[in-house]
Amino acid sequence: MRWSLPTVAVAPELKPNFWDLAIIPIIFALLALLAYGGAQMTTPYDVGEKLALSLDPAGLPYYLLRSALRMAAALLASLIFTLIYASLAAKVPALEKVLIPILDILQSIPILGFLSITVTGFIALFPGNLLGVECAAIFAIFTSQAWNMTFSLYSSLKTVPNDLIEASEMFHLSPWQRFWRLELPWAMPGLVWNMMMSVSGGWFFVVASEAISVSGQSIALPGVGSYIALAIAEENLAAIGWAMLAVLAGIMIYDQLMFRPLVAWADKFKVDSAPGEQQPESWLLTLMQRGRLFRYLARLPSAAWDRFTFLLRQREETTLFHHAPIRMVTLPSWAERVWDGLLILAALGALVEVGLFIHGAIGLWEVWQVLLYGLTTALRVVVLISLASLIWVPVGVWIGQRPLVAQNVQWVAQFLAAFPANLMFPVAVVLIVHFDANVDVWTSPLMILGTQWYILFNVIAGASAIPQDMKDAAGNLGLSGWLRWKKFILPAIFPSYVTGAVTASGGSWNASIVSELVSWGDTKLEAVGLGSYIARATADGDFPRIALGIAVMCLFVMGFNRFLWRRLYMLAADRLRLD
Repeated sequence: MRWSLPTVAVAPELKPNFWDLAIIPIIFALLALLAYGGAQMTTPYDVGEKLALSLDPAGLPYYLLRSALRMAAALLASLIFTLIYASLAAKVPALEKVLIPILDILQSIPILGFLSITVTGFIALFPGNLLGVECAAIFAIFTSQAWNMTFSLYSSLKTVPNDLIEASEMFHLSPWQRFWRLELPWAMPGLVWNMMMSVSGGWFFVVASEAISVSGQSIALPGVGSYIALAIAEENLAAIGWAMLAVLAGIMIYDQLMFRPLVAWADKFKVDSAPGEQQPESWLLTLMQRGRLFRYLARLPSAAWDRFTFLLRQREETTLFHHAPIRMVTLPSWAERVWDGLLILAALGALVEVGLFIHGAIGLWEVWQVLLYGLTTALRVVVLISLASLIWVPVGVWIGQRPLVAQNVQWVAQFLAAFPANLMFPVAVVLIVHFDANVDVWTSPLMILGTQWYILFNVIAGASAIPQDMKDAAGNLGLSGWLRWKKFILPAIFPSYVTGAVTASGGSWNASIVSELVSWGDTKLEAVGLGSYIARATADGDFPRIALGIAVMCLFVMGFNRFLWRRLYMLAADRLRLD
């Protein structure tokens, strides 16, 4: 069989039309802001030097630009990480048994833990330059974005319908082609919604990521997060109000320039659509599609990609195994036991390392006390995830089945998900002190303030992806009320819900660090729990106790993922596929 090199049709007329004239200024403005912000991130800097930071609202646009660029860089890194990591975990069973437990561990390590470990290395990479501190902040934001995107793609790749896989085998698609033409398009709607959630998660943890501590010295990078931290320290309510407006502006800019076009573009990857169903729209995507010059420029990457895939397929034609059917290689039972044993040995080795590190600094009684702190925080997480599920699953299903509603509430949901918990500290502290309320109970809602939206976003993505023929079949069978939920809706959205719940659970553990120890000016309230223990140890620079707290948090999160969420993932992949 001979392959011919694909050709690209080039428009004979390359003069810009009206649509090009509308979009070109937007592109140049974005490039100018990117160049300016990038230059500010690479200025000379020595550790210990205090960066200028003011609560003047006139400086907020500049701070917003710096924070937005950090989140864009972290989102790009998260997307690359997701495509590689999730694909390996979903397609190679031998690696899956290692990569997924590692992902559980990475998800369970709090942002403060990543910062305390990596910041010195990043600064050493760029001595005398601010870029090292910026990279540490970007990496911290990356750790708040990557894991839920990876879980989303992994879950989607594990639940591709068998009839579509069989169709790809009939067309003799190579693994490379099947990934780009079937599996990634199948996962795209859910991945886009989780990218939205990732950016919102970055805004939620923006204070923790922009306040860097090195050798007992605090570095506050110019950004919205540092602005919020300074406003809280000085008890400036007006500045907090300006910060809320800045966060809202940042979310709306991201929504209009990135996520609304992505949602409208990803709608074409749905399995099917109902006749007359209103499709999501984006003014920016419309400009891109109608601009003559922009369409031509967009063909250039496509031409390069087509040539790359052509050469790849041509190489596959010359290999010995190119006609072999695509099959998933499974491990024999003895090999699986070997992998499990290696994982157990690795976990024991990590615990021994932690024990040697904290030996002499922490007694056994304190270790037992920290385990009890972990149980207390675990109880909060279970209760809050259950309550959030009862509230947001019905709401997410209702929104997901109405594309126009989903489009209109998209930026609202992003803003609520991105709302930094720190901005609620003044309200929480004032109300708890005024009513003499129980700190252990009434600081708990701050844990779920930003992470509950993982459930909502994933349920919306799952409900919007339900095929229309399944909806018609449920209607023809007369399913209604609770029976419709039990037999149709809940099984259909279950894989998406599990992805949202597992990331919400891990995010709640992370959020416990900022929610169990809250302050407003000189007033500090501390709830009993593992999060407050880690936050206090981090503030004191007590590395043995930081290591102990992180190890215990990893232990609890891995236990939840191993014995609860992983089994639910297997149930979704084996019994609740859209076949």
